[in-house]
Amino acid sequence: MLETLSANEIVSSIYRKEITPEEVVSYYLDRINKFNPILNAIVSLKKEDMIIEEAKSLTQTETNQDMLLFGLPLAIKDLFDVKGLPTSYGLPLYKSNIAKKNSILVDRLIKHGAIIIGKTNIPELAIGSHTTNKLYGVTANVYDQSKTAGGSSGGAATAVAASLVPFADGSDMMGSCRNPAAYANLYGYRPTPGLIPEDRNMKIDEKFPLLSTPGCIARTPNDLALLLDAISGVHASDPYSFDPPSSFRKSHISDDEFLKIRVGWLGDLNKQYTFEDGILNMCENVLKRLDEDFLSVNQETSIINTSDLWHSWTTLRAKNNYLHLEEANLQEHPDLGFGAQWELEKGKELKTEDLKVAFSQREECKKIADQMFGKYDFLVMPSAQVFPFEKDKDYPKKISDKNMDSYHRWMEVVTFSSLLGLPSISVPVGFSKSGLPMGMQIIGKKGYDLNVVAFAKKYEEIFNHSANRPNGF
Repeated sequence: MLETLSANEIVSSIYRKEITPEEVVSYYLDRINKFNPILNAIVSLKKEDMIIEEAKSLTQTETNQDMLLFGLPLAIKDLFDVKGLPTSYGLPLYKSNIAKKNSILVDRLIKHGAIIIGKTNIPELAIGSHTTNKLYGVTANVYDQSKTAGGSSGGAATAVAASLVPFADGSDMMGSCRNPAAYANLYGYRPTPGLIPEDRNMKIDEKFPLLSTPGCIARTPNDLALLLDAISGVHASDPYSFDPPSSFRKSHISDDEFLKIRVGWLGDLNKQYTFEDGILNMCENVLKRLDEDFLSVNQETSIINTSDLWHSWTTLRAKNNYLHLEEANLQEHPDLGFGAQWELEKGKELKTEDLKVAFSQREECKKIADQMFGKYDFLVMPSAQVFPFEKDKDYPKKISDKNMDSYHRWMEVVTFSSLLGLPSISVPVGFSKSGLPMGMQIIGKKGYDLNVVAFAKKYEEIFNHSANRPNGF
């Protein structure tokens, strides 16, 4: 029965006493026991008797129906602290790094009645878009277990797609919610930084624009909205945090409003980006349907210089990553993987003048983005430049005939919204001829998160991509 219900419907059924939290938890634990050995999405799983006891304690407690996630079992990305569980960051060095308190996000989930059952797998230090590490191994794609789940929230995406959890938190610096969602036929959201508060190192974070943010992944935008209402809003410990103007569950675009929406299709940015065959066509087919039957879609001949965009992004990201690794005393650690080593080597060499150039390039990109948002309500780009690749590869070394010059160049398409702090949701666009999923990014103005989620709700109403479930799961 539960497989046909949304997260909100499960919670409502619990409140109506049609089902108990114990039954909900048992359902998901059965699926974890059956499928997680194949997928390796969830790590640091609590003992089952402890999880069941937590569910029983909820049943026995007088509850306030303002608890949006009451009785839902959730697994937390292995970047965020859960008291009593290890926060490993995918590193053997931190295998026994037991958290002494919860992160802000986890506290909010628990406050709303969620039952934390374990962690979701990530790449080492959440660096890179392929979920594999030396501690827990590789997470498989639910649509083809020989392929990558993407990353860095790959464990989260696979867990949601296989219905091991109803939805999941994530984080997104360089597509880390959008890429794995695209690879799993899901909705993956990178909000405006600050919408979801987080624990910050202010000595470092004050030096840069907010490059990373917590995010979330769900089967539908309505489920996403429920989770966002539970975890969004101002927190005293995060000076960048802010409240959304209203509820994500109530965000809505009427049919008449939808007809007036203007969408700018950025595509390959005037052939500046290279894509695996089929990706652009899949996105364009979806946009053609929208343009013919609903809203207005136009090809945007943007003048964004992607070389400047890439230089600005990689400079600010590398310096930011270097400072965080230095703070953790990991800057000289010999066992760090190629992604971390790349960031360390680049970040270490950067000078004040390099950062000035990067900030200047960012400002130029922002001016162009503002011009485009003068014409369009939303901008659209693919969510990835390649389909899910073999999971035993480190990363794609080539797209078509173009060599990739870094471990993350193949994900360059996500940097536009990341650099400028724009809310961006990956929505499904279908499957390749070989059955692999893909998505495209719907990008909104900074702070217009309610609009982006409302658009995604309307999109799902039209295309119903959530009905396409992976075979065997």
